[in-house]
Amino acid sequence: MQETNKIHNYDDFIETLLTAGFCMGNSNAEGIYAILEFEWNEQLAYETPVRWFTGDPVTDPNAWISRVLEERNDITYGKLFFKKSGYITKEWFPYFLAVRQGGVSFDEAHDNGLISHFAKRIYDVVSTNETLAVEEIKRLGGFSRENKSVFDRALTELQMKLFISPCGRRYKVSQKGEEYGMASTMYCTTERFWGDEIFEKTDNINPDEAVEKIRKQILKLNPSAEDKKISKFIHG
Repeated sequence: MQETNKIHNYDDFIETLLTAGFCMGNSNAEGIYAILEFEWNEQLAYETPVRWFTGDPVTDPNAWISRVLEERNDITYGKLFFKKSGYITKEWFPYFLAVRQGGVSFDEAHDNGLISHFAKRIYDVVSTNETLAVEEIKRLGGFSRENKSVFDRALTELQMKLFISPCGRRYKVSQKGEEYGMASTMYCTTERFWGDEIFEKTDNINPDEAVEKIRKQILKLNPSAEDKKISKFIHG
């Protein structure tokens, strides 16, 4: 495993992530694992050119999110752990899928009361389109400004249960054809993001065995991780 203080750029980050299989999306490891924990260590901060919020696509971890969404098809990013951002690679995603969904379809989960009404409204809109930006989901789903908190919670709920995934970013375009403003995250269903291969592999994975496999990998990455934290990280 590449040491976190040796992460000097985007390529180092991707190499380490593909080896680890998953990680938190920022410097807070949440008691599990974060590739970029060094941000909080002043001494290590001088040993790497990595700096947050500079806009540099090579050395800014915030810019790496956009690069992963736009350049990679073997890594997913989103609100995946503790209702916070994280990454999972294609190799490890089927194991999390086996645990979080247990072979239950979205409709079955909703019928069993495992999916909120607001989450269903979002999923119905996203599943009938290839990709949608956040503002499009709100409009098509009938969410007003007053619904912001319930919308955000429902969007996180669907990501945590691995039913939808961020799949790119898009800027608004002026009449002159120029991009402007903040980029809007695009979303699609998990099936559309990964394709059938992931789900075929998941069908052959026992959820209990998946839990144990992920647990062992967590302890490999962080031997001091506590059981309670590990369980919450795995099950969502």
